[in-house]
Amino acid sequence: MNHRLITLWAGLLLPLALHAQPAGTPPQPLSLQQVLQAAQDNLDVALSRRNLAGAQADVTSADRAPLPVLSAGVSQIDLKNGNGSGRVLQDRTYDKSVGLDWTWERGNKRELRTLTAQRSADAARAELDDTMLRQRVAALTAFYELLAAQERLEASAQLDGNAAELARTAVRRLQAGDLSAQETARTEIEAQRARAERRQAELERQRSALVLWQLTALASPPQLQARADWPVATPGMAHVDLDALVEERADVRAARSRVEAAQAALDASAALKKSDVTWGVSYNHYPGTSTALMELRMQMPLQWGYAYQGEIGRASAQLGQAQDALEKTRRQARQEFERLQHEVLSAAERAAVFDGEILPRARRVAEGAELAYRKGALSLTDLLDARRTLRVTALDAVAARKEHAQALGTWQLRTGQTVTAATP
Repeated sequence: MNHRLITLWAGLLLPLALHAQPAGTPPQPLSLQQVLQAAQDNLDVALSRRNLAGAQADVTSADRAPLPVLSAGVSQIDLKNGNGSGRVLQDRTYDKSVGLDWTWERGNKRELRTLTAQRSADAARAELDDTMLRQRVAALTAFYELLAAQERLEASAQLDGNAAELARTAVRRLQAGDLSAQETARTEIEAQRARAERRQAELERQRSALVLWQLTALASPPQLQARADWPVATPGMAHVDLDALVEERADVRAARSRVEAAQAALDASAALKKSDVTWGVSYNHYPGTSTALMELRMQMPLQWGYAYQGEIGRASAQLGQAQDALEKTRRQARQEFERLQHEVLSAAERAAVFDGEILPRARRVAEGAELAYRKGALSLTDLLDARRTLRVTALDAVAARKEHAQALGTWQLRTGQTVTAATP
């Protein structure tokens, strides 16, 4: 295809592409449910699924009997005098044999081996559930980190604009002789500080977006935006049975399955004391004596002086480790549930106080200070103090809202409840 034809096709298709994807279209904010859905299909979950597939394949490998062994041989080969003449297989005096051997496993070794693999697969399945839950919790935490960073950036941008406007007004008043040079310099310093804080807020937002992208890969980090799905801060919490929640947790179920797998492995080690028997039969062809000879044989190891104490001791130690790990996992789960309960209650109370009392009062004070300063009834120092108080209060309110949302969302995910997403 020549250059002129390529140019023609490009001229025809470019307007269509621009119409299909208009430039400058703002990205759609992501909801919390979209983030949670994407988190349960990320790379960590995919690795856990591979682990489960391997554990299920181990069950198939374990649930099989020893394969029979086919053997063939030629013996009685006389290298000095020879074995006669004629056909090699029919006439010459070689002892030819074809045999079949099969091992009979005693002591339920196959059943115990399969049970060990099945319990290990159950543990892998529970670990997959735990990995999915942990990724959802991590995504929820990152979502609210990004949302809080967006609101901090918005507040910093608003304060930056107010500080810049105050600095420009101060310059005009200085030129008119209505304001001193020292007061004008203070306003410029405040404007520079507000600009630096806005840049820091932009950096924090980029970092939060990068963390959320690593967990979900929904869009490129610069385009990630979180929708304002703040949950409502309501005091109180319904009573729950912590003991039942602990036993239903995926990590506890995985630890319990490991204990069962270790118990089955210990039983399989004890079953080694029962020797396996290998049965065999062979057909022999020996011209000159008989062309139809049969041999029956039986083989079994003689356990003299060793009763598999090493294997049994190792399996017993692993069972003890699994039991200790189960108890440790239960305690950690109980501690996490109790911590989440306290965090949800305290964070809900703190967020409700900030949103309902402290932040509105700080806004009223700042608005009054702005009005009083414009009328000349308030000094610049008092105005800057009011603005700083409003800034700190607004950031504290965002932090309280974020902590409550993260604690409540984690509690709901851990207890199997539906994650509540409030109105923006």
